[in-house]
Amino acid sequence: MNYIFDYIMIPMQLIIVFFTLYYFFLAFFGIFKRHEDKITTPKNTFAVIVAAHNEEQVIGQLVENLHILNYPSELYDIYVIADNCKDKTAQIAKNAGAIVHERFSLDQKGKGYAMEWMFEKLFTQKKQYDAVVVFDADNLVDTNFLLEMNNRLCKGEKVIQGYLDAKNPNDTWISATFAISFWVVNHIWHLAKYNVGLSSVLGGTGMCISTDILKKFGWGATCLTEDMEFTMKVLLIGIRTTWAHDAIVYDEKPLTFKQSWKQRKRWAQGHFDVAGRFIPKLLIEGIKRRDIRILDGILHLVQPYFLLLSTLFVLFSYIGYITPFYTNILYMVLPIEVWTIIGVGQYIFPAIILFKIRANWKTWIYSIFYPLFIYSWIPITFVGYLHRHERNWSHTKHTRSLSYQDVLLSNSTEFSKENLVSKQAIK
Repeated sequence: MNYIFDYIMIPMQLIIVFFTLYYFFLAFFGIFKRHEDKITTPKNTFAVIVAAHNEEQVIGQLVENLHILNYPSELYDIYVIADNCKDKTAQIAKNAGAIVHERFSLDQKGKGYAMEWMFEKLFTQKKQYDAVVVFDADNLVDTNFLLEMNNRLCKGEKVIQGYLDAKNPNDTWISATFAISFWVVNHIWHLAKYNVGLSSVLGGTGMCISTDILKKFGWGATCLTEDMEFTMKVLLIGIRTTWAHDAIVYDEKPLTFKQSWKQRKRWAQGHFDVAGRFIPKLLIEGIKRRDIRILDGILHLVQPYFLLLSTLFVLFSYIGYITPFYTNILYMVLPIEVWTIIGVGQYIFPAIILFKIRANWKTWIYSIFYPLFIYSWIPITFVGYLHRHERNWSHTKHTRSLSYQDVLLSNSTEFSKENLVSKQAIK
């Protein structure tokens, strides 16, 4: 080693090379969707649960949407948790035909606590279900959602995440870039991992969990990212989260950068919190079981640390140009041609995904701002790290009152077009 700082900088560069290659090659497996012979006969019963906090502007449209799912009505019930609501959420949900449970707690605030409270109620009542499905109040749901989840449950999958689409992708450049990031992650991360047999991660909404798993192991996920916490909890015991690419939920994306910042900061805080508690456990269990899926879960939890590490390395590299203080081995490990291909690929993959989903022309225009959205994760992640021990829930206000038909008519993705035909057939 030529410099004393090489003891730090060379391992840092090797970590960067590993993560870059790992996720670059993984992305290729998300470009295609494997053919699947689906089980189309409805069999499983579902408790459809919606956690809502002051959601009077959107809850009615979701409950109405859930009543027209392409699934026998006797096989599912709609439950709304009116959690610490001070508006008309409970009454609107009741009028729309949901079974409403009102919850008030000043000490245990947040979606994770509300869900645990609701699960306990469900498991003590007379009527039981094969699985629970969880949505956020601002969502709208594809009419075949339960059919797709029934298919996966019949095939033995226990913890399943659905495709997270956008309800309002072209409202602003923020909602558009937010939507693009979800579409990209849906393919080159979730679908890719499912195709190679790795574990995905629950996304907080559009998720399905077998009740036998919940009854046996409990929910117990109450941090700022309760979905990730539960994912890692069951991954520790060898249960992977699978991906249902055709089970689509339309999520409301933030309209302003301030809303986007607050929401992503909460995600970053929760991510660091879960990482700190689960990485040591996953490492021990992964080595003990020799389970690549558990070890891959560690790589997911390490991602925000990797973002900070790579950002720090870029800053160091600028200093190194002026005053060399470490040995740059990046081009020794990988030729510059490979780095060029990877750099170009970061822009090619999103373009491929937008072509695949037949994105609206407005989305293509807004995609100019996509790199800005991606790089804004750097300060957000740094702030999230500083506040990683805080657990104050920050509620995102939802105001886009759209019907299911409105979404299908306004979004020209491949899914929307197919679902519009399905919707017209139902009508």
